[in-house]
Amino acid sequence: MDKGLPGTAPKRGWFTRFLDGVEWLGNLLPHPVTLFAVLALLMVLLSGLFGAMGVSVPDPRPSAAEGASIEAVSLLNGAGLRRILENLVPNFVNFAPLGVVLVAMLGVGIAEKSGLLSAVVRGIVLGAPRHVVTVAIVFAGVVSNTAGEMGYVVLIPLAGAIFLALGRHPLAGMAAAFSGVSGGYSANLLIGTIDPLLAGITQEAARLIDPSYEVYATANWYFMAASTFMITAVGSLVTIHIVEPKLGRYDDSDADPAVLDNRTMASISTIERKGLAVAGLAAVVIFALMAMLALPEGAPLRDPVSGNSQPFFRSIVAFIFVFFLVTGFAYGRVTGSMRNDRDVIDAMSTAISSLGLYIVLVFFAAQFVAFFGWSNLGVITAVTGADFLINAQLTGPIVFVFFIIMCAIVNLMLGSASAQWAVTAPIFVPMLMLVGYTPELIQAAYRIGDSVTNIITPMMSYFGLILAWASRYNRNLGIGTLIAMMLPYSLFFFIFWVILFYLWVFALGLPVGPGTETYYISDVCTALGNIRG
Repeated sequence: MDKGLPGTAPKRGWFTRFLDGVEWLGNLLPHPVTLFAVLALLMVLLSGLFGAMGVSVPDPRPSAAEGASIEAVSLLNGAGLRRILENLVPNFVNFAPLGVVLVAMLGVGIAEKSGLLSAVVRGIVLGAPRHVVTVAIVFAGVVSNTAGEMGYVVLIPLAGAIFLALGRHPLAGMAAAFSGVSGGYSANLLIGTIDPLLAGITQEAARLIDPSYEVYATANWYFMAASTFMITAVGSLVTIHIVEPKLGRYDDSDADPAVLDNRTMASISTIERKGLAVAGLAAVVIFALMAMLALPEGAPLRDPVSGNSQPFFRSIVAFIFVFFLVTGFAYGRVTGSMRNDRDVIDAMSTAISSLGLYIVLVFFAAQFVAFFGWSNLGVITAVTGADFLINAQLTGPIVFVFFIIMCAIVNLMLGSASAQWAVTAPIFVPMLMLVGYTPELIQAAYRIGDSVTNIITPMMSYFGLILAWASRYNRNLGIGTLIAMMLPYSLFFFIFWVILFYLWVFALGLPVGPGTETYYISDVCTALGNIRG
């Protein structure tokens, strides 16, 4: 870096100045709680406006009747007012991430209070090269998606503690983990819960063209496994060379004192090693129990009809709770930090009390998300964007760049992968099949766009939780700071994931999954002049 003349400040590159601008603009926004409250009110007003104007779009869903449309629904009337007031509490208590976070934190709080997490952190960081730790965190974030929400509620705060213990900026550690968990959401070495869900939607859309077409959960396995290593490499480099230097040296003056305990880097004592051994043995027992419940034919956590493992994946939060409860208490009993049920209860209550800001934020965020869905404005926006891309009449491989960009933009407004794909798949899968591309390939491209903007949109279900975690290290942290911190990951993930997509599919001709093809050939495609590259 050019340090300039003696006595002058180092020069700041254009990208750093750009991120400073993003942070400044973002921090002009009000407190996240206030922001979601204002957005909820604005959504009511907009729904009234667009409802009065009669705004609508054709309904693209396969189940829709011919000629059906999706209309803007006004909440600014008697029916809307009744719906808002009657569902104020259900919107809050049924907001999916809320229950997941609270249940998981009951267990994590025990492991934290007993000292288990602190001992594990010290065991990881003592003597570990700093760049290896960064790579390990990003990689763990990507593969954690197999276990559902574990990455959000466990890995991200743990990564902040690890970086703090290493003398590095804790927000950089959280950013590295967040980039892997959410920015690399679709990448994984294993088949996760999202794969069969998206495959089912893709299959229904494909059958609009070919009624017998089948799409399997493994449709994108090869490409997503390769993407795991790309996301790990890019996420690590962005953390080390962009995010961490921009954050600078960590100032703990505005931190919650409770999170600074992990700064102590004392070596692990003999009693702690014994506690870790017992906790490890407890973990082995739990994993063995999980395997017995999920792996054998006819196991309780396998679907009795299809035989798949969806019941197991839907139970993963319960296992997170049990895992940390058992291992944390086992460690505490050995080391003396936990002796009875009162200690366990105190630990759980302390963990929940630390989520006060998140719970308040969720209340207003849940109302906004509900109003957005009731008004149909999110669906209308998505369909309008899709129609624009279709009207551009793009048919060559370059169409996937625009397709991925559109999916990334829509993802800023519709945070749910399945909800977004349920709307866009019936449009794009048939359209791109007719110009010669397979549904599996189209789905793989969609997953890139759906992933890369997860980390910069407050509409993502766990964005508020990440903000709450980060605020423990800096009470004055704003939305702009978090978005600016994550924006480099979003940009570089997009660039390198698109490059990997084109190299994998069109340069090397590799399949995106087992038994899949790149080009779709049918009599209809031939009649339309099927394009083959």
